[in-house]
Amino acid sequence: MPKHEITETELRGRVGKLLEEAHPDKVDQFTFRGKQFDHGLAWVHFPEGYGGLGISPGMQAVVMDELNRHAKTMYDDMAINAIGIGMCAPTVLTHGTQWMKDNLLRRIFTGEDIWCQLFSEPGAGSDVAGLATRAVREGDYWVLNGQKVWTSLAHVSKWGMLLARSNPDAPKHAGMSYFLLDMQSPGVEVRPLHQITGEAEFNEVFLNDVKIPADRVFGREGEGWKGAITTLMNERTAIGGAVSRPGGGAIGLLVDLWKSRDRKRFMPEAEIVLRDRVVRLYIESELLRMTVQRAKVARKAGNPGPEGSVAKLAQAELNKRIWECAMDVLGADSLTYEAGYERRRPNFKSRETRLALAKYQFLRARANSIEGGTSEVMRNILGERVLGLPGEPRSDKDVPWKDIPRSA
Repeated sequence: MPKHEITETELRGRVGKLLEEAHPDKVDQFTFRGKQFDHGLAWVHFPEGYGGLGISPGMQAVVMDELNRHAKTMYDDMAINAIGIGMCAPTVLTHGTQWMKDNLLRRIFTGEDIWCQLFSEPGAGSDVAGLATRAVREGDYWVLNGQKVWTSLAHVSKWGMLLARSNPDAPKHAGMSYFLLDMQSPGVEVRPLHQITGEAEFNEVFLNDVKIPADRVFGREGEGWKGAITTLMNERTAIGGAVSRPGGGAIGLLVDLWKSRDRKRFMPEAEIVLRDRVVRLYIESELLRMTVQRAKVARKAGNPGPEGSVAKLAQAELNKRIWECAMDVLGADSLTYEAGYERRRPNFKSRETRLALAKYQFLRARANSIEGGTSEVMRNILGERVLGLPGEPRSDKDVPWKDIPRSA
């Protein structure tokens, strides 16, 4: 930890030294981001030696501002390694072994190792704690059997964070352990799940007698839920906490579509109503952007709490309304959509026109209120853990998992 809180001027000076040593316009992604990690400018709130300086998370904005001032090449964490950077790195730091911290964090930030999260199962989606994938200890290994589903980027991932049931005799929240899975291990089978967009961003993963070394466990055996909560809270903050420039992102494209609309398409009265929708959505987007920015500045070091569900819920629902409005602005042009079934990571830059991107995002936005926890789950979390409202009845809370009735 630094002896004192680093000032903004000192932090900008550190960024200057980074740019002197490795400039993003002159070196490749891995070289620059590796040096950024080494300088403690990857996640400034992480401890020294692990990509940070042990200072306020809000100071990360100073780093990004200084990089924006002096470099044309900017790397988006969410595009490079969304799950690894947004969710896995905080979990490794909080619950990982010394080997994990020393060997995994830097490669997460550089994007050399892509990560995925293996939580959901065919019979355990919103109720993750009901999962059935089994982990049995055999000597120096854990042997896992089961199936995961909706695993984003599993087909390109080096590592996976996997939650499995290690003790079926314990209540469902107490009988799980959290594993670090090498996705190239024998017995791991990844199958694509084609989405409505025509892409295979999600996957189902089958585990057949997969061996995981006994020391590749996050936290203690049977305390997997604790580690999973760390991952989930960071996931929701990462999804809802992305801050674009004023008028940027989805709302920026909607405004561009509105400005370039075919005025002959609309009756005067309909155009007035649609204009009001665009303006209202712009206002809502700005309110959300400023709220997220304020929360980032005020956030103290440590893992986020349930409040991160606020931004995640708001972002998901707002995003759907923006793209629905975009379809109305496009009119009949929005009714056609062509896509191939390419098993690849989405690449928005390959979509040459605003029209193609808008139609793609309208379809993709359907997933926003599902991934990272459904909007219904977010409302339950906010009601119970933020507002203090009574929780829903849970008759299986203290019942051994093996005794809980399940569908065949």
